[in-house]
Amino acid sequence: MAVERHIALDGAPSQVLAAATRPAVYALTPATGSVHEIQFYKLSVSRKATVASSAVSLALAPDERSLYVLARQPRALIAVDLDGFRQSWSLPLPEEPSQLAFSEDGKLAAITSMRGVWLVDVPSRQLRGPLIEGNFGAAQFRPDGKLLIVANLGASLLSLIDTASGRLVTHLPVPVRPEQFCITQDGPYIGQLFVTGPGMDGVVIVYLYQTEIAETVLAGHAPGAMAVSDSLLFVASPQSGDVSILEIFSRKVIAVVPVGTDPGAVVITPDNRYALVLNRKSGDVAVLRASTLAGNRFKWALLTVIPVGSRPVSAAVRGV
Repeated sequence: MAVERHIALDGAPSQVLAAATRPAVYALTPATGSVHEIQFYKLSVSRKATVASSAVSLALAPDERSLYVLARQPRALIAVDLDGFRQSWSLPLPEEPSQLAFSEDGKLAAITSMRGVWLVDVPSRQLRGPLIEGNFGAAQFRPDGKLLIVANLGASLLSLIDTASGRLVTHLPVPVRPEQFCITQDGPYIGQLFVTGPGMDGVVIVYLYQTEIAETVLAGHAPGAMAVSDSLLFVASPQSGDVSILEIFSRKVIAVVPVGTDPGAVVITPDNRYALVLNRKSGDVAVLRASTLAGNRFKWALLTVIPVGSRPVSAAVRGV
């Protein structure tokens, strides 16, 4: 496990996404408002589209025919056709956007801002909102697309919105400032939302189909970014430089693994065998692996650390 190549872009990338049906990885450079297509067989940039002066985030359509750029200047949701790799349409936004989320079928998008929440009907390119007002950050759709969960940063609440009517279902108070979301999209624990943020050293667990807080589990020190596998939740603690591994069924921390300095993101490989932890300050990627013990038991341990020579902020895994 080693770095194969550094690929130069026209700015500092903030996000990378891997396509499943196309031999490409897509990177966003927000300061230039550009999307870069990287052919992973050649490990080089094949195409570039500049669609804004500055951008916030990037999303890939489920059918992988389009990319969506949430732009700050101009304030807009911009669609990029992946066949021609050019802008196909743009939907102006009334406020400077904060975050973007898509439903699993790609038909609905949610956009949050410091003043409210909007819903986008993607096929008709129609914008609804503000559905509710306030300072909102993270957003996440329930796997069935019928419920939208948004982080009310100003009030330490989770606001749940019915997507058909656009009406508020309920507010759920949480003991943290809800800055990070992670959700189980399938499997036996589908629809469980995990929330972290300043306020306590714990993870808030929410049952989205029951629209209720299940419990808050102590995990890590000032926990931040998370990633979920088929049965485990990985929680990075930037201040202490480790990752806490929570078993979803028992809601118990089964391991705490030191990984490096300032871990800021965690990515699980599709086979659920490895967890990649991006250490921002030490400029490396820690690789965690499950080791089998006697009696069908296992433990997670640090396999290796890969220096990447920069400040890693995003990762995508693609089978070849």
